[in-house]
Amino acid sequence: MRALVVRLDSFGDVLLAGPAVRAVAEHADQVTLLCGPLGEAAGRLLPGVDDVKVWRAPWEGVSPPGVEEADIDGLVRRLRDARFDTALVLTSFHQSPLPTALVLRMAGVERIGADSADQPGRLLDVRHRRQPGRHECEAALDTAAAMGFTPRAGDDGRLRVLPPPDTTTLTGNGSYLVFHPGASAPARAWGPERCAEAIESLTDHGHRVIVTGGPAETGLTRRVSGAVAVDLGGRTDARTLSGVLYFADAVVCGNSGPAHLAAAVGTPVVSLFAPVVPADRWRPYGVPHVLLGDQGASCADTRARHCPVPGHPCLTGITPHDVVSAVHKLVQETL
Repeated sequence: MRALVVRLDSFGDVLLAGPAVRAVAEHADQVTLLCGPLGEAAGRLLPGVDDVKVWRAPWEGVSPPGVEEADIDGLVRRLRDARFDTALVLTSFHQSPLPTALVLRMAGVERIGADSADQPGRLLDVRHRRQPGRHECEAALDTAAAMGFTPRAGDDGRLRVLPPPDTTTLTGNGSYLVFHPGASAPARAWGPERCAEAIESLTDHGHRVIVTGGPAETGLTRRVSGAVAVDLGGRTDARTLSGVLYFADAVVCGNSGPAHLAAAVGTPVVSLFAPVVPADRWRPYGVPHVLLGDQGASCADTRARHCPVPGHPCLTGITPHDVVSAVHKLVQETL
């Protein structure tokens, strides 16, 4: 059986699909992941994925392409040529799988399943409805199970990636913490000044700190690292970052892809979590973690990319002392 798993949004979203991908792989001869450009690097880290196809959907992302630019006809041809027997469409709780299901129907996929709040007509063969409050990872596994894709016996359902590489040449020897100050949405980011203060406080308490960030975040990582932390901004691809996170004692970051990558390599997370999305669905999954931030703030569940409340109070209320205390709690728990 040739199976297709679809997750069209971001890096962290694709990582959260990992346990469901493994469940599909347990029953299929070949598993292909169809994802967007932001999720490709994560998809190539997932056990159970044999091939990755990349496509920008006009209904996903902050700046989606126009319908003509997306070349839906071209995607239909690519999928038809691949002759998939079945497809699992994974979406977040606020997204509809039906546009994707329509494309898959046009491509001749025989059996399609998804979690759908809307009436799917003939677009879905298996229509699952998620239980309220389920974590995104659990909801994806539930949808896979509804299609008959149950996990392998002994699979704990946690996030997982391919074995991380040795990154000692980047981090040096000895224990360290990782601090990742960036986030894909400004509403989810702690201020640079607070990040710098927290990093100084962590080093004052005897911790060696490694600061990570993408190529577009080198100015930010340089600013918050100052003279006390190791700045790896722009120097790690997804696989290398998995190694840096794997060997860390703990990771401090916002609700972002690196939080889920840290969970996938089993590293505890201090999550600077802005409640613009619900923590019960998006918290670091399957690892010890501490959530910092006012989860009852007025911005809760708005899905805002830019904080709608002056002063960004849900995160500005966090102090460097809070971060140090949370790190110590996690490190002591995992000794």
